[in-house]
Amino acid sequence: MDAGLLVPVQFTPAAQAMVKQLLTSMATAPYLRIGVKGGGCSGMGFMIGFDEMGADDNLFEVDGIPVIIKKAHSMYLAGMQVDYQENESGSGFVFNTPQ
Repeated sequence: MDAGLLVPVQFTPAAQAMVKQLLTSMATAPYLRIGVKGGGCSGMGFMIGFDEMGADDNLFEVDGIPVIIKKAHSMYLAGMQVDYQENESGSGFVFNTPQ
């Protein structure tokens, strides 16, 4: 863990439960990566997946989950809340940006 760094993201209880389930059953790498992806016309998008740690990553423990975030992405994720939602049209992770 990188001492002194503020954890930029939070998980809702539903997201915590799903990530922990995936880590134990399906993860292909030991860390959960959260990041941003290129802009374009629709603006910045967010990504989530399992990955190996790289030299340009910060490691955080969020609710017992090992999370890696590229150093350059932290400022875009500050205050972000990750939720997991299920409804009639499907299920998935949702990124709620700070107001």
